[in-house]
This record gives sequence, C-alpha cells and structure tokens, in this order.
Amino acid sequence: MPDSFDQIVIGGGPGGYVAAIRAAQLGQKTAVVESDKAGGRCLNYACIPAKTVLRTAEIFHEAQSSADLGVVAGDVKLDWEALGKRRADVSQTLSSGVEMLWKKNKVEFIQGDGSLTAEGNVRVGDEVYEAKAVTLATGSVALPIPGVEFGGRVVETWGAWSLPERPGKIAVVGAGASGAEIASAYARFSTEVILVEMLPQILPAEDKDIAKVVERVFKKQGIEISTGAPVENVDAGKSSVKLSYGDTTTEVDYLCIAGGRTPDTEGLGLREAGVELEEGGHKIKVDEYGRTTNPKVFAIGDLVNQKALAHKASEEGVVAVEAAAGVETHPVEQDLMVGATFCAPQVASVGLTEAQAKEAGHEVKVGKQKIAGEGAGTVYDDKDGLVKLVVDAKYGEILGAHIVGNRACDMIAELVAAMALEGGYQELARTVHPHPTVSEAILDAARAVDGWAIHA
Repeated sequence: MPDSFDQIVIGGGPGGYVAAIRAAQLGQKTAVVESDKAGGRCLNYACIPAKTVLRTAEIFHEAQSSADLGVVAGDVKLDWEALGKRRADVSQTLSSGVEMLWKKNKVEFIQGDGSLTAEGNVRVGDEVYEAKAVTLATGSVALPIPGVEFGGRVVETWGAWSLPERPGKIAVVGAGASGAEIASAYARFSTEVILVEMLPQILPAEDKDIAKVVERVFKKQGIEISTGAPVENVDAGKSSVKLSYGDTTTEVDYLCIAGGRTPDTEGLGLREAGVELEEGGHKIKVDEYGRTTNPKVFAIGDLVNQKALAHKASEEGVVAVEAAAGVETHPVEQDLMVGATFCAPQVASVGLTEAQAKEAGHEVKVGKQKIAGEGAGTVYDDKDGLVKLVVDAKYGEILGAHIVGNRACDMIAELVAAMALEGGYQELARTVHPHPTVSEAILDAARAVDGWAIHA
C-alpha cells in the first residue's frame, strides 16, 4: 500500500519546494511530487540559469570597458562552452541543495507526474497516495505567438539561455522582464539584438519614467527597439529565421519568443477533483489562503492570481501549507508583490505606477532622485540610475516605489518593508542611510517629495 501523507505538494519549484519544507517544519508528514529535477523550471531552466548567464554578461562587459577604472584587460574573450558548463553547474548545485533540504526535513521526494483523484488524493503512475491536503505548484509553460510554433531556431526563454553557440543576431519578441533580460545579456555578448514589443513601451508593467531610462541605455548598448507593432510573417529555416515587424523585414540566427506563459494545469485532474478555474481564464480560483473550490486542495504560484514570480510562489506556498495545517497565518499581500528584472540596468518596483495611482483617484506627489547624484553612484559607476517614489499627497502613504540602477533589485526590499509597515515617505526622509551607498538615493527621493533632496 502506498504511504499516506498530511501534505502532498505537486511541483518542486520555488513555490513547491518551499511549501514542502514549511509543511514538514509544522510537523506534517510531507511528500513532494516532481517529474523533473528538484527546484523545478525556475531553478533548472529559468530564473537561476538566466541570472547565471547575466552575471557572465556583466563581468564580460566590465572587463571590456574597465580601462577608465584603471583595469586594463588584454584580449578579453567569451568562452561559450565554459559559460554553458557554469550555468549547468550552478543549477545542479542548487538542485542538489533542494534535495538535501528535503532530506533534512524528512520530506519524501516522489519522482513522476502527479494528478488529483476525485477524492482529492494524488495519483503518480499506478500508485494513489492519500493526503489530508494537497498543494498544486506546477508553475507555467511558455506560449508561442499566433501562427508560430517552438522548434529549431524559434525558441522560448530556456532555449535562448541555452543556445549551443553565441548567435550573431537574435530577435526577442516580448519586452517584459524575461525578454529584457535576454536582450540585455546578448547585447553585452556583442550579439546584434532586436527587441520587439507589441505595446507602446518596453517593460510595459513598469512606470514610464523607469522604462524610458532602460530604453535609453538599451539603445546605447546597441539594442534595436521596436514598440507598438507585432511580429509577423515568421519563416523559420534550418539556419535562420525571417520575420517582419512594423515596416521592417529582417533575418536573424534565432527568434526568441518571450511574450507570455500560461498555467501548467494539463493532466492535473482539476475537473475530476472539483477544482474550478477563474471565470473566463486559465488561472485556478483560490481564496486568500490559496484554497481552491475543493477544500482540501490548494494552489499557488503561476497557477493563481495575477503575477507570475518565483518569490510570490514561495510566499504563497508558506501560507497555503500553514492554512492547511490549521496554524495561524496571514495572506500574502498581493499589492506589495515586488517585481525584479535583472537586465542592465536592473529594474525593481512595488505598488502602483504614477499613472495607476492617478487612475485610482489618488492625489499624487512624486519624489525622484538620480543615483548618479549620490557619492556612491559615481564610485560604483551608476550613471543612469533613478529612484522614484509615488506617494499620497494627503497622508504621505507610499503608493508605489520604482528603481532603475545597477543594484535596483537589492535596493527595493527597504521600500517593500516601509510600505508593509505602513510607513510614509516622511519616515524614509528621516531614516539614516549608510554613506557612501546607492541606498542614499532612496533617502533623497523621499526628501524630493517635499522639494528638499540634498543631492538633486
């Protein structure tokens, strides 16, 4: 007879593996079902490989352009094979680390495809495992654009991060976080890059002032940007891909489609288990704790709510298994879910853009500070960075915070904390920041709301 469990998690990515560990910490007999490697897509095919390649792009670019810093490199070369090996080694190291954490916490790892039964238990192959609660954490899969299929020289994001050679020319469709990261990496590898976005601006989810900075820097890096027009007439051959966008027709070595993803629910047995989708959509309907329309089944991550982010999945996983175990917990604050894009320059944001805040009826005040205005901005060569705060004019509540800069993704956590603790810009304006650090731009941005930024 197969074992029975208090909690079974289907999917071992950043949502699933964290959920499983937290359930085990709560004394739940726990299993995680994963058809591939521990760590799921994010760790093995998406977030971690992407950041590993981006780190190499950062070092390669700095080595080529560091003479004015007093570091004169000789014949700087890119070893594509070594880069690929490091990318794989980093993922393998972290995947093994996840397995180690499962073993440490006595989480059973069941290899295979998991699906729900009518009773809300979990079927893996020919075995059915009983569960008091099940958490679905299977993530999402890439979507092609209409009339185009993945294959050969038409790749999704993982295909772009794992190309067998550095392409001479690549087109990236979709200028959201994933597309911007791919474009930024390859441009710094000296590949000719075309970045195409159907919407009017690149990074369409970000504040327009932040997106303008990124667009300006991307153009300096040699990236050709097209906005407001779709990709059409795609003709994929054995050695190249022809395509058109706007009034332009071109031919590239590879076409990467980074425009969208959809929840990976195929084969989960949702209908059989009475798990409903949101009306008119593909996401699973859940309450604030991740509970689905089947009270013993929870869903997290890319399967639910609006944003598809690894850190969102992890936090939702914690809340779901705590709720299932009957311990006191608090729903994830979806309005405070931070976005992070690791292109160069990095982009990080939380809350409302200026336009969104005005559309919501707020009387808005804005504070901006260029990172280059701070001492650390010059020391650490952050010429283009910007911090922007969007605040409520009446009470000073921080409605949104937006950063573009070399280390924006590390800087944003302070602003998330301030918003979560209901601090206003007034508190930020009086919070001592260490000198010299780029975080001082947050201090001056808060002071800029009332017009007294010191280094503006």
